[in-house]
Amino acid sequence: MSSQESQSAEEASAIILGEKNLALNNDGGKGDEARHHIVSVASPAEIQEAGDGYKVIKSRDADVTLKFLQENDHLVEPITPEQERKLSRKVMWIIVSLTAFIDMVLYADKAVMSYAAIFTFFKDTGLTQNKYNNANTLFYFGYILGQGNLYWIQKFPLARVLVVMTTLWCAVIFLHCAAFNYKGVYTLRFFLGFIESIGVPTLNVTMGQFLTPREKSATAPVFYSTCMGVTIPVGFIAYGVLNIQNPPIAAWKIFTIIIGGISFLTTVLILIIYPNNPTDAKFLSRDEKVWVIRRVQESTGSSIESKVFKPYQVKEALRDPISWLFGAFFLLQQLANNLTYQQNLLYEGLGNISNLDSTLVSVASGGFQVVLAIIATTVLLYKKNLVAFSVVFWSLPSFVGSIGAVSLPWGNKLGLLAMVCLASPFGIPWILMFSWTSQTCSGYTKKLTRNAIIMFWYGVANIISPQLWQERDAPRYNPAWIVQTVLSFFTAPALAIVIWYILRRRNKERAANLEYEDDKVGFVEEGSGKLKVNVALLDLTDHENKAFIYPL
Repeated sequence: MSSQESQSAEEASAIILGEKNLALNNDGGKGDEARHHIVSVASPAEIQEAGDGYKVIKSRDADVTLKFLQENDHLVEPITPEQERKLSRKVMWIIVSLTAFIDMVLYADKAVMSYAAIFTFFKDTGLTQNKYNNANTLFYFGYILGQGNLYWIQKFPLARVLVVMTTLWCAVIFLHCAAFNYKGVYTLRFFLGFIESIGVPTLNVTMGQFLTPREKSATAPVFYSTCMGVTIPVGFIAYGVLNIQNPPIAAWKIFTIIIGGISFLTTVLILIIYPNNPTDAKFLSRDEKVWVIRRVQESTGSSIESKVFKPYQVKEALRDPISWLFGAFFLLQQLANNLTYQQNLLYEGLGNISNLDSTLVSVASGGFQVVLAIIATTVLLYKKNLVAFSVVFWSLPSFVGSIGAVSLPWGNKLGLLAMVCLASPFGIPWILMFSWTSQTCSGYTKKLTRNAIIMFWYGVANIISPQLWQERDAPRYNPAWIVQTVLSFFTAPALAIVIWYILRRRNKERAANLEYEDDKVGFVEEGSGKLKVNVALLDLTDHENKAFIYPL
């Protein structure tokens, strides 16, 4: 041992990482060697064989699953191909369904504003089109400031953070019923954005803990389809409320109470079943927990979770140009996001469409987006390394729809209605990129930092987006459609190709300098002995681990 290693060993147990002869298979190799135990007692010969050139990391910096694996890994045999197929289906069904449902409920807050606009919400609170835009802008001011809440994801158990967030979110939704002027609406929207800011990043972290990169990319559109398809259940709820004869209170308040009640039940569901990580997942057996950890760490070469904040990983995320390219994508692409709020007003502005009819049109639009999301997922399940090109392909409907919304004659109401619906599925490229960004870096703190970067620019875009839809431009809003066409649906997808090109070049450079071998191991000093562990338990960044292969 070097003097530096000895000093670290005296301070705490340490992880010794071999910086050479390490290979990570991002496809989750199916060979028997890839399924051997990932924590075991190292023999003197193995320790001696390690030799020099190894980096020392304190054990407290390791993956939080290490202790669980010490106790259980040696008891669990390698997974068979048939067992893995069953486990993959089980985990995808449970994790994707759970996270997608929570995301749908969180996304319903946007529907509250959008659908409340077709009730008497504007009249009762003194909102105008521009004040409505300001309320949405303030939501994203809160969203940006709330990115600091990502710190709590690393410090506390994930499920606990999510329960606190959804409880506060539920309370703010109910408080919408007490709003009687636009200033109250402004305040509520600001705090709702502040609370909700870490919702999607938290769900994204959970999916990364249980799914391999390929599974995560493939199921991302289905995950987000609940956001795009939220107009289906919410649209029917709004339709039912609009049909209430002589309601005892304003119809929009009844609608808000229903959405708040659903969010309360969702909080209870999270409290009962939501996992912090695979080690405490109530829906998995002991063997399944170990298998999930093994296959995720083998396929990603990255840690599942770390509760130690690492400043050097923050610096690396800030210095990595890929982080800022992803940020630029979200800044440009999300300039179109006000369509989420604007749709029902656009339907009404086209004329000859009643409030009741507009709810049914929004249901049809949501159904169209869900169908496209299912198609996108099916393709990605069978084809790998297509994320960037899928982003380009699924931006085309929005690109065509936006051009049509500007160029079709105003008298062609049916055609314009179709163009507005066609422009709506830009959520598929959004979620593909959001999923991809966490897969293309390693190190838990670095991942959270990159999440904060992209969500910051996402928030900036959504501060700008409502201001594109000014009353003076009604009813066609040509400036907004032109900005979306050029920046959101053309330039932003082009950035996905730039990211793909850079990562592909990095992979080629790494492949040329590596010998691919099966011993992807490090060592943990514990007392007088050492543990032999999978390198993924070391929580290294992709820049530290030159064997990390970027999924494309």
